[in-house]
Amino acid sequence: MEESKQNKIVLLRQMIENAERNIAGAKQILQQLDAGNSRRVQSDSMASQIIEGAFDGEKMIGMDGKKYPVPVNYASKSKLVEGDLLKLTITDDGSFVYKQISPIERRKIIGTVMKDSKGKYYILAEQKKYKVLLASVTYFKAKEGDEVILVVPKERVSKWGAIEALMDESSADAEELAQDEEDEDENSGRQARKEADLDEENSTQDLIEDEWTPDIDEIKKEAKFQDEEKEEIFDDLSG
Repeated sequence: MEESKQNKIVLLRQMIENAERNIAGAKQILQQLDAGNSRRVQSDSMASQIIEGAFDGEKMIGMDGKKYPVPVNYASKSKLVEGDLLKLTITDDGSFVYKQISPIERRKIIGTVMKDSKGKYYILAEQKKYKVLLASVTYFKAKEGDEVILVVPKERVSKWGAIEALMDESSADAEELAQDEEDEDENSGRQARKEADLDEENSTQDLIEDEWTPDIDEIKKEAKFQDEEKEEIFDDLSG
């Protein structure tokens, strides 16, 4: 009798231990599932984060007023210009993915690579200092004194510029830039000549009208004089 009771106690202890192990295993599985759901929710939340803003030469100023870092390699290779509109997507792993959605109007100028007293590079163009990314200078292997083609906003004042190419490696671009300027000057000259010709034509027309006006009066006088002569001759014949 006593042995049977003892066996029951041992069996119950084994059942309790098994139950505790099962509960511990269940808790561990539940924790793993909860962690997976948490990461998935966080991932979905992060992937849905899309922010738009304007490039300021180094960073993106978001519509929320915050500054977001733009990879210098991306900015240099894409030749981003101050004022370009960008879209930032934050991926599930926390990476920043940028896309240029609305480039600002640009113009090209020729400048010289310079260094300030702190060793920072800048481009001297049109008697103005333009900041440039160090990655851009490095990418084109530009050195102090090199001439470069710089891209800047067309209709706004900017502190930053984007290097497009070295002059000695982009003679075609330089010629194109010079040709564009020449074409613009030629178009301006052609328009000025056209306006001058139009003014001359108008002046000539006015002169013609002025010259013909007296002749018409003379013709009228002559016609009247001839009518009077005819009347006199008719009167003489009648008499």
